[in-house]
Amino acid sequence: MSVGGFVGGPKGELDWMTWDWDDSIKKYVDDLHNTVDTILLGRKMTDGFINHWTNVLLKPDDLSFPFAKKMIDIPKVVFSKTLDKSSWVNTILAKGALAEEVNSLKNKPGKDIIVYGGAGFVSSLIKEGLIDEYLLFVNPAAMSSGMTIFGGLNNRMNFSLVKSIPFDCGIVLLHYEQKK
Repeated sequence: MSVGGFVGGPKGELDWMTWDWDDSIKKYVDDLHNTVDTILLGRKMTDGFINHWTNVLLKPDDLSFPFAKKMIDIPKVVFSKTLDKSSWVNTILAKGALAEEVNSLKNKPGKDIIVYGGAGFVSSLIKEGLIDEYLLFVNPAAMSSGMTIFGGLNNRMNFSLVKSIPFDCGIVLLHYEQKK
């Protein structure tokens, strides 16, 4: 997200994000995914997400190849009211009520679940109180408008800081839990 709390530009642009990650943030994100056995995605973000990582897999010499393999191999659950089937590898559709579907996944044995969005989907998860921890990667950029994940809150949310990690590339990780 940006310093101002936006996760995308007004039309979903991501050109403001820091992409030249240093080794420490790459290691952090890779290690984070070793604790995960499910990725949640909203339908709108799924095509770009899966296509990106699938294309990286076509380039075995790409430095991102091992991570791309992980991203494709981790089972994904796509929340959609419009799709009837998934053509993506290791991907199933969730078509029921959001809270029921997510709570069912959370109650299964296994590792952590990670959410990649998009913004509207993450906002829906937040409104339903379905996110336990927030790992906010704050990019060193600000803009006057854009997409937010906290814009439609009905009530204020308060958080407890678990940790913060500044990375040399300028991104700062803010790890929060919601105060109960």
